[in-house]
Amino acid sequence: MHELSIAQALLEQVEAAAAKEKSTRVVRVIIAVGALSGVEPEALRSIFPLVAEETVAAGAELVIEQVATRVKCRVCGQESTAGNYFVGCSTCDSKDVELVAGRELNIKSIELEVEER
Repeated sequence: MHELSIAQALLEQVEAAAAKEKSTRVVRVIIAVGALSGVEPEALRSIFPLVAEETVAAGAELVIEQVATRVKCRVCGQESTAGNYFVGCSTCDSKDVELVAGRELNIKSIELEVEER
């Protein structure tokens, strides 16, 4: 289950952001996960709380926004949503397309609680 190592890497980044802002607690983490990223969102959602135990992110909500696969046609220039096994442009049927979305695994935002000084 590689979601464990992904959750650990995610937690490292979240902890670094929290430390930088002198945060007392992480409230919410929002990530974007592409359909072709190889990440199983439900597995990541279930393992993250276990990895975050006894850290500044303990109890934080993990929001996973799934990103659809999109391709851009090099012939007609149209961008369209594609299935996991895209076969070509949905507009002109050309097979000359480039992947423009679907492999993401990015932190979009981290909501922190910071003590008033």
